[in-house]
Amino acid sequence: MSAPAEIALHGVSGSHAPGRHAVDEVSISIRAGERLVVLGPSGSGKTTLLRLIAGLHEPQSGTVRIGARDMAGVPPHERDLAMVFQSQSLYPHLSVAANLAFSLRARRVPRAERRDRVREAAALLGLEDLLERRPSQLSGGERQRVALGRAVARRPGILLLDEPFAGLDEPLRVALRAELLDLHRRIGSTLVMVTHDQAEALAIGERLAVLDRGRLLQVGPPSEVYARPGHRLVASFLGRPGMNLLRCAVVQDGDSLRIVPDGTAPSCPIVPPDDRLPRPGRYELGIRAERVRILGPSGGHTGIGAGLILAPGVARTVEYRGESNLLAIGIGLQTLFVRVATDASPGEGQAVAAAFSLNDVCWFDPGSGLRVAGGGGPDA
Repeated sequence: MSAPAEIALHGVSGSHAPGRHAVDEVSISIRAGERLVVLGPSGSGKTTLLRLIAGLHEPQSGTVRIGARDMAGVPPHERDLAMVFQSQSLYPHLSVAANLAFSLRARRVPRAERRDRVREAAALLGLEDLLERRPSQLSGGERQRVALGRAVARRPGILLLDEPFAGLDEPLRVALRAELLDLHRRIGSTLVMVTHDQAEALAIGERLAVLDRGRLLQVGPPSEVYARPGHRLVASFLGRPGMNLLRCAVVQDGDSLRIVPDGTAPSCPIVPPDDRLPRPGRYELGIRAERVRILGPSGGHTGIGAGLILAPGVARTVEYRGESNLLAIGIGLQTLFVRVATDASPGEGQAVAAAFSLNDVCWFDPGSGLRVAGGGGPDA
């Protein structure tokens, strides 16, 4: 295998069509040997970003570097990378072995070396018993392994994956995720993968890069991006369900601060001054469904502990999720989703109180969408 390479993008903008930027001034450094997953909804620019790294699109501005080399004008075949697309694009008239060897033959790799590389790739991906079969004789998962094997046979320093498991059923996706992680441990290439599937991203990425409409919103380890989203779009996109976002005001009330969700009476929580709270103003309060606990109806927060917010509401719906229930609580005119045990759900229409810790709250600016405090304390 080639040595894994560092990738650096500086202010890169580019598109697959003239007159618009599918990727807008993206800057990111990817460490040699790292697994970076680019996550975002359809149309966010994920595939365009991958194609800019591969050299299939030229940036309209900014620079792409691989290792110490600026890739301006460098064609894809000179970039020491291999790319696997959503469609396996296997040659139906060729055997698995011939498909694995196809790009090596095009590069005039000597026959003996081709044979060795095909055997190596087949062994890595468990394809040894399938080498004489045609693609039509393979399952969807086997065809995707052949597509990965064709890329691995080139022994690239960089492996680019464009939604490689899209279109496969969920059990197969889970199995192939595990195989991909094992493959990466053995080959060590720098791996950049794009997906809209957050479970896939959380499972595979050492770091996540979240895109929306061509803009890079946040980069970081999966646990950090999940717990401390830097933007409300990241908060709402990541998670099933996404992070609850309650419109509210933080107002001064004597020596204390009052948190007043929109659409509620003014008798909402009064919280003593706390460095985990932002200054008075309007915010979107973010809290994950699994970080909320349900208490019986209460008019205050006496006895539930310091640093907790207690919001009175009404249970609207209960959705069975197998391992848990997803409870929708009406907080005034807004809805708060709460994950609860299946044997601990209140009945629909029952008065309840939702309690959650200030430690778990993120505060977002309603104008810019940026997180301005919370998730570990106010940002510097």
